[in-house]
Amino acid sequence: MSETPFVRMLLLLVVLWLGFSAALYFSERGNEGTTISSYGNALYWGIAAFSTAGIADTPQGGTSQLVGGIWIVVGSLVFFGTIVGTITAYFMRPLQRPARRIVETIEYNLEHLEDLSVDELDLLKETTDALIEHVERLKQRQPAGNAAGKG
Repeated sequence: MSETPFVRMLLLLVVLWLGFSAALYFSERGNEGTTISSYGNALYWGIAAFSTAGIADTPQGGTSQLVGGIWIVVGSLVFFGTIVGTITAYFMRPLQRPARRIVETIEYNLEHLEDLSVDELDLLKETTDALIEHVERLKQRQPAGNAAGKG
């Protein structure tokens, strides 16, 4: 689960939310008439503003409004983009050829070899050896003319 883009984007969203809320709080401090008088208020404002709930108070200072505006755009893009991307990938997956999915999985795993333990690498070697044996058996079954035309 930690390898999915959804989890990474959710983590990015939380980090951005905390950062933009802090920036908003510090830029609003001391502004007269502000309702964002604590970090907790800024956190609430951050959720209400980007979620398009329309219940967020308006920051009073110009810098605060700029920070808030950037947060609304960035937060919405990350949040809604992640949801749309995840749903799209889920529904598009069955449309991929099964053989292509297998190759993509192997390519992905080969890119992450350094993350594997020795036991996992041994299992990978056994699997690869079995794959090579399977390919050799298939080649032996094919007539000589068909093998040259494939590639």
